[in-house]
Amino acid sequence: MAGHSKWANIQHRKGRQDAKRSKMFSKLSKEITVAAKMGAPDPEFNPRLRLAIQAAKAQSMPKDNIDRAIKKSTSADESNFEEIRYEGFGPGGVGVIVEALTDNRNRAASEVRTIFSKNGGNLGETGSVSFMFDLVGYVEYPASVASEEGMLEAAIEAGAEDVQSSEETHEIYCAFDQLAEVSSALEEKFGEAASAKPTWRPQNTIEVEGDKAATLMKLIESLDDCDDVQNVYANFEISDEEMERLAG
Repeated sequence: MAGHSKWANIQHRKGRQDAKRSKMFSKLSKEITVAAKMGAPDPEFNPRLRLAIQAAKAQSMPKDNIDRAIKKSTSADESNFEEIRYEGFGPGGVGVIVEALTDNRNRAASEVRTIFSKNGGNLGETGSVSFMFDLVGYVEYPASVASEEGMLEAAIEAGAEDVQSSEETHEIYCAFDQLAEVSSALEEKFGEAASAKPTWRPQNTIEVEGDKAATLMKLIESLDDCDDVQNVYANFEISDEEMERLAG
């Protein structure tokens, strides 16, 4: 989803992410707590927790915050979070997958539905969108860590299936159940990744521009801002020129 990645990079360069740091840390903490609760609180024996900690470190989350989130998993008063996936369509027929971690299913459904309807979209049934995506493992490194050929060679050796390199990043894709192994092998060679997580990868993308692109970005940003929402995926493509215009 090149368009989405480009949008994230533009936001980051413009410093817009700074204002969202506390919300982002909150979401990362929630994933660490849930991962620790569902398995062992030791990342050595819990691949999901290991990836959650890796994602937090990639966003410069302090070690104290990470340790606190792990400890919360054993607290008696800690809320029980439920994982829910919502699927819907945005402007231009773009497919959108929303992953939520919530302690209130009714609140989460209501908020997600409202965001879709206010931003030119509509919520669909489970399965109405996900069949157009593949659930895979995703690892990202800055372009500076290796040449395109060097990263491709290392990724294939680690067991990855595909690498997409650009001026800014190397994006490595692997089978969902191979993510922990592939990310560990790459970490040994290149150090900690900028990102290592499961992702919904679109099989095909839909190009959007103009008003539809602007409304779609508003939909995705509003979903990202929702406290119950952990991740948002969409199968759109927006040109670099259009992205720069929207971010201006």
